[in-house]
Amino acid sequence: MNIQFKKGVLELCVLSMLAKRNCYGYELVSEISKNILISEGTIYPLLKRLKDEGYFTTYLQESQEGPPRKYYEITPAGLQMYGDLTEEWFSFVDGVNRIIKEEIQDE
Repeated sequence: MNIQFKKGVLELCVLSMLAKRNCYGYELVSEISKNILISEGTIYPLLKRLKDEGYFTTYLQESQEGPPRKYYEITPAGLQMYGDLTEEWFSFVDGVNRIIKEEIQDE
């Protein structure tokens, strides 16, 4: 998949997951990787940027499997951005689907 396209949708994927529940970084990578091939190196700069922009906060929680984990928790601004991006996404997908269907029908 095109790397630029993938980077664009990762923000929506991360916000979508965090809108449902708090997660730690590796958990986000693991869950997203079940559907989209990504690496940890792709997600952590995105997490830092989104945190710096105020879309979520972080907190540490003890782990039985090692050191404390940094969890990400969505903020009201993050929920608003998630709603905005979701609307944009579905509008975009609908537009692309219309173009694809027109191309198929014209052939």
